[in-house]
Amino acid sequence: QKAVKEARELMLSSRNLLLPSNGEPVVAPTKDMVLGVFYLTMMDDVPHKGDGKVFTDLDEVELAYSLGKVHIHAKIRVLHYTSRSKSTVPIETTVGRALFNQILPEKLRFVNEVLDKGALKNLVGRCYDNLGMDITADTANKLKSIGFKYATRSGITISVSDITVPPAKRDILERVTQQVSKTEQQYRRGLITDDERYLKTVQLWTDATDEVTEAVRQSIDPQSPIKTMADSGATKGGFQPIRQLAGMRGLMADPSGRIIPLPIRSNFREGLTALEYFISTHGARKGLADTALRTADAGYLTRRLVDVSQDVIINAHDCDTNTGITVGEDQGVVLGESFRDRAVGRVTLDDVFDPQTGEVLLERDDLIDKNAFDDIEKAGVKELRLRTPLHCDLEQGICALCYGSDMGQGGLVKIGAAVGIVAAQSIGEPGTQLTLRTFHTGGVAGVSDITHGLPRIQELFEARNPKGEAIISDLDGRVELINRDDGSRMLKIIASEMRREDYDIPEEWTILVEDGDEVAAKGKLAKNGDQEIVVENGGKVQREGNKITIRWEFVEEEEYEIESAARLRVSDGDRVVVGEQLTEGSLNPNRILQVLGREAAQLYLLEEVQKVYRSQGVPIHDKHIEIIVRQMTNKVRLVTNGDSDYLPGELLDYQKFQVMNQKLMELGKRPAAGRPILLGITKAALNTESFLSASSFQHTINVLAQAAIEGKRDDLFGLKENVILGKLIPAGTGYHHYHTIEDETNGSQDEDEFAILTTELDEVEIDGLTGENGAGENGAGEVTNITPDEFTSV
Repeated sequence: QKAVKEARELMLSSRNLLLPSNGEPVVAPTKDMVLGVFYLTMMDDVPHKGDGKVFTDLDEVELAYSLGKVHIHAKIRVLHYTSRSKSTVPIETTVGRALFNQILPEKLRFVNEVLDKGALKNLVGRCYDNLGMDITADTANKLKSIGFKYATRSGITISVSDITVPPAKRDILERVTQQVSKTEQQYRRGLITDDERYLKTVQLWTDATDEVTEAVRQSIDPQSPIKTMADSGATKGGFQPIRQLAGMRGLMADPSGRIIPLPIRSNFREGLTALEYFISTHGARKGLADTALRTADAGYLTRRLVDVSQDVIINAHDCDTNTGITVGEDQGVVLGESFRDRAVGRVTLDDVFDPQTGEVLLERDDLIDKNAFDDIEKAGVKELRLRTPLHCDLEQGICALCYGSDMGQGGLVKIGAAVGIVAAQSIGEPGTQLTLRTFHTGGVAGVSDITHGLPRIQELFEARNPKGEAIISDLDGRVELINRDDGSRMLKIIASEMRREDYDIPEEWTILVEDGDEVAAKGKLAKNGDQEIVVENGGKVQREGNKITIRWEFVEEEEYEIESAARLRVSDGDRVVVGEQLTEGSLNPNRILQVLGREAAQLYLLEEVQKVYRSQGVPIHDKHIEIIVRQMTNKVRLVTNGDSDYLPGELLDYQKFQVMNQKLMELGKRPAAGRPILLGITKAALNTESFLSASSFQHTINVLAQAAIEGKRDDLFGLKENVILGKLIPAGTGYHHYHTIEDETNGSQDEDEFAILTTELDEVEIDGLTGENGAGENGAGEVTNITPDEFTSV
């Protein structure tokens, strides 16, 4: 019964209407439903029966339509009562739109636009934000019914005669063929290299395909069913399949992902030649091979992500941190990820003021929801300081305020939520989808393919040195480029600064230098009998009486060997700053950590992972990636142990290291010194505090042997170790078995709420308890109800 109840409350589809990865609606009409609603809300310029009629309300429109007095696309006027202005206003619309608005809740009316797939998704999102879960579930169901109903009524079908090959196609192909043969000619004459010829040919054919596609778009009848299908978003790929049916298939990729410079000029309406057919099989086979190979890769990535983050649970309301990240309009926008995307769902670190009036818009620790962000945007706030899982100071897990809102439910995340697992699945699941992406486009070149994306994600999460690594500068200074005779190159960064050293010479000493003299390193400044004052660094002397100042230029140099194929981003004489990229390529996160520090490395990983997903059109909230990055950068290697009990070279958790040092300093002892390190997800999972969790992941014998040698103790904080032992997991409803929550919002968690949780969990079975709730008539083990206080003591 308990399991059924939990399933009904937590797992029922109508209670999970938002995607936990980004907070968008997961329930939105697709395929035929979209087609039906699009047809219903269309407006065209053709005269229809019933144009210009006026109706008093929506019911009257429905009556007229069912009696056959008006056409579904007839332009009409209907009186509509708006609760906002509390008045009835006439609206110019169509019969179809009036019928559509009838199924919407009062607060969402009046939708007077043509609705494609995206607009319907937004409508469901708006419904959830304004009217809650139950009404949204009901509305989604009505959208399904009306969509199917009018998709059937519309009679939209596809026929060969709908597919018209544009007359301009022949001219475009003839022109491009001539340009390609010119390029061939230039290559044969030795004017361009083979690579240049290849790139130019591919570019010419890509442009030609785009031109033909545009011609197809122009030549298609706006009233044709095929246009309706493409525009509504009911079909996969939108206009892409129509291009292949009526235009030209275009360039294909071979199994290695290289584009074959021979395009398929025909389309499926005309039919392919034998050679074209064989070229097109390349793409189809690549799609199938990828599907088989990459799905396994994506699944394994998810497993490693889950293993590294499974013990990240919301363990407190607030960790009182004063550090966070700055998010603004101008910085950190990755491929269409806006200021809104990054800010909504997070908690403020400082008060937010209106730049004009100085009024407090949001206080510290306020959650930014969509409405709050609208106010911030209206006020013209350009930058926000926000809490982030990266900087949460909690030793175990993270706190609710650093995490922000639960993307799947809305509102601040609840204590006990297993946010690590949610993060891992939010990142891993699209990887599984994206791997299949090549298959859907039939291997047509030009549609970006995560065959390159997934290995990049793995490279980042495993903190590997990237292929084609870029060099970054260790110094602020001037660039000097050295070209050697053997053709090799070297970059030198020269940093120089003026330094000074002051000397006070006692009265009785004899000064050996004058103002303006140059003195060498280890040179003498003054003497007194056998005693001498010697300068450490040579330089120019500045003398005022017995005060002497030596000024010298301190020069530091770093040299970097440059590979012959590397492309430079700097030129001779340029000035660079620490961490600046000197050559093209991917940066090494380990080097960024070494040169620029922990925060810079964290933000680089976040941005690069987002680049891959965003380029595929997959929105994932930053906080999920931040949780994984936090786990990767959560260890410190001790350099000196100070007065601590650890040895140099040992790995410690970042938060534990900070707490330990604070305690040592309070006791007047020497703190330990450590440097942050970056671990790949596999290494981080094996270096977790729990040996049970690590042993169930990989290298079981090694992990267990090492744990036995060290006499390790497992505190069972994570999920896996409890599952292995058959205990309730310390998350969700199981969380309250292990913790009495001190919730800062209301002291200890409400007695009533706690009582509900305990009865929900169990009618607790207690063996051998004496007293009121002791063994009953049937002896020990009778199922008994107990009070919250007794429950805690049990």
